[in-house]
Amino acid sequence: MPHIHLKIAAGQSEENKQKLADLFTKVITENTENPDEAVSVAIEDIPKEDWKDAVYDKEIKPNIEALYKKPGYSFDE
Repeated sequence: MPHIHLKIAAGQSEENKQKLADLFTKVITENTENPDEAVSVAIEDIPKEDWKDAVYDKEIKPNIEALYKKPGYSFDE
């Protein structure tokens, strides 16, 4: 049962978030053996000024080797 939890910089419209959820669901159902009913999608707004502390430092940086898609940015100097 796939569950996607997307953290995104705050500011996206509800319409755009729904489009993202629909697209994630479509990609998953087309590329796995899971039906639409098995997929759930959560979208969490993170204020841009909190991104480094809340997401990059806690989730991205410590898990960089496990990411299938790595970011093209860094907060490291």
